[in-house]
Amino acid sequence: MSRLIRAGLYLGTGLLIVAIGVLALQYVASERIEVVELHTIGSDGENVTTRLWVVDHDGVSYLRVGSEGSGWYTRLVANEEFNLTRQGETLPFRGVPRPGMSEEINDLMREKYIWGDSVIAMLVGNREGSIPIALTPARSADDNN
Repeated sequence: MSRLIRAGLYLGTGLLIVAIGVLALQYVASERIEVVELHTIGSDGENVTTRLWVVDHDGVSYLRVGSEGSGWYTRLVANEEFNLTRQGETLPFRGVPRPGMSEEINDLMREKYIWGDSVIAMLVGNREGSIPIALTPARSADDNN
């Protein structure tokens, strides 16, 4: 019985080490190049901050969501406007899905985030069917005066 317990402990320890390694690799892959903070409002009215990758193309910034969506995307769609912090500056935006640009934005993400994009794709699934979100500046209340 003690051999069985010892084997279980070794197996459990090994799995824990692998899990920690995968989480560390995911963190290094996703945080080593530019990351923006998306500020959305949850269904409970609470502010939710999500760290995401961003690329620029023809003067427009883009986020990217997987084909099956995510919590941040659901919150972004539910609220017409949201804030985004980039390089220390927080500004209001609206998000416009641009599914027809998926291949182009995926290529730009791969170029910018290099091996990190491949690692994250391996962990969460491929980029097929992902949806680029074009960021357009939102009009502030001051713009209406």
